[in-house]
Amino acid sequence: MSVRQTTDDTASHPVDALPTGPAGWRSALLDHLPPRDRRLFHRFGQGPRVPAPDLRIHQAFARWAATTPEAVAAEHLGERIGYRELDRQANRLAAHLVALGVRTGDTVGVFTSRSLPMLVGILATLKAGAAYVPQDVRITPAPQLRQVAHTARCRVLLTTSATLDAVPAPPGVPRLAVDRLMAEPLPPGGHLTAPVPDRPVRPDDGCYVLFTSGTTGTPNGVTVTHGNVANILLTSPGDLGIRPGRTVAQLLNVAFDMAAWEILGCLANGGTLLVRDRDLTATAARADVLVATPSVLARIDPDRCAGVRVVAVAGEPCPRPLADRWAAGRVFYNCCGPTETTIVNTMHRHRPGAPLTIGRPTPNNTVYVLDDDGRPCRIGEVGEMWAGGDCVSAGYLDNDALNTERYAPDPFLGGGRLMFRTRDRGRWRADGELEHLGRTDDQVKVRGFRVELDAVSTVLETVPGCRRAVTLRVTDRDLVSFVAPAELDPQRCRETVAAALPYYCVPAAVHPLPELPMTGRGKVDRDALLRLALDLRWQWAHVEEAAA
Repeated sequence: MSVRQTTDDTASHPVDALPTGPAGWRSALLDHLPPRDRRLFHRFGQGPRVPAPDLRIHQAFARWAATTPEAVAAEHLGERIGYRELDRQANRLAAHLVALGVRTGDTVGVFTSRSLPMLVGILATLKAGAAYVPQDVRITPAPQLRQVAHTARCRVLLTTSATLDAVPAPPGVPRLAVDRLMAEPLPPGGHLTAPVPDRPVRPDDGCYVLFTSGTTGTPNGVTVTHGNVANILLTSPGDLGIRPGRTVAQLLNVAFDMAAWEILGCLANGGTLLVRDRDLTATAARADVLVATPSVLARIDPDRCAGVRVVAVAGEPCPRPLADRWAAGRVFYNCCGPTETTIVNTMHRHRPGAPLTIGRPTPNNTVYVLDDDGRPCRIGEVGEMWAGGDCVSAGYLDNDALNTERYAPDPFLGGGRLMFRTRDRGRWRADGELEHLGRTDDQVKVRGFRVELDAVSTVLETVPGCRRAVTLRVTDRDLVSFVAPAELDPQRCRETVAAALPYYCVPAAVHPLPELPMTGRGKVDRDALLRLALDLRWQWAHVEEAAA
């Protein structure tokens, strides 16, 4: 069940008490602001109004398959596939999915690694009217794959022959090796043995479901709609200037929402997707467009990427020197936005030497900086950022409590629209640019992925003999955990986390202590632990960034 079905008058945030009404910004909600700030609230907080594309993402791809059929759609390990052939293979698989009972509104798991069959699986799922649920089988533990398939109610699981036996399926859920189907010859003339039905897909239907870490270690599935995705990927600047003849590097883990920017953004705009293997820099050096987290981008030498025209980073704070270096002679976007607001909902074109911000709302989207009472802050005041407009996703699967906590009726747009509580702190600069000032909660970004620190600690506390565990982020790439008592085996602790959570949740170091320090109020003294971690100057064992 999505938030569009569950949000009601029981939501608890203070803004819920504000009156809603017809579409349009409500002046009554701004009475506490001086006149200048009211005007700037309108001007800064609303992205440009652009006619939203009516194309669904797979329909946009099919248009290019019809108009540029011989163009190369994707490359991987020296193998190329053209738009016509990719469309044919996706149509054939879509017909097979329909024959297995997949219907509009269903979900299909795409449990594979970077490959051409991965692309066929994604497009076929969309053509069948379903939303795809991506997971990278190289690094996702089998119990988590099983849990994702169960939570998302996947009707079918798509993988490859190499990983077919490693993909667990709930009872009654078939598994298909996409590469085997692709290897079967098409009938003479390339016609399908079964027609692909013209599935009615609405803007509010799911495009993909991504899973984020939950506070109890249980992943939360977020449904992102076709309307959400088309609004960012088929308008400027979110389309990143992709067009026929432009190459886009596919560098990221398919389970990360920025991978949808790479994959769908490329194929819906007629570009050529360069799907990498393990050689990050070699793929980036051949591309015109890069989408990356700052941590991934920092591993690439810009001097070897003379042909790169456009770079977009998001997922974690970007260091100013990194932005300055890559922005020299290129279009460089620093962006922000959680999965729930569809990849990114603010973008800033950065120029070397200029202040680095997260920019302004993207087309048809809004951003509000609100105080603790849900009222708009004055320009320059720090508050919590809420996101509104066409970016707001359909909500969490089967989690009414979390939907109520994070989604609320939008009192500024009204008309039944929703806004999303990002839990990011920020403020408007006088020039209309947004400054990001960190998180309001315990959720952090590590290597571009969101991690709930308490989720890691909860798993550590399942280790026999562990009385208490606390996890801290010490760098943008590393977590460190403290556990008590001192007799615990650090390696066993790390292995326990690795078996239960994604690789980026595994602490670089686990340090056993007799007792964890406490504050005067009886709580764990996290500041003291952080000082201890920094004073010890540990040489943290870096976890391989397999999803980069």
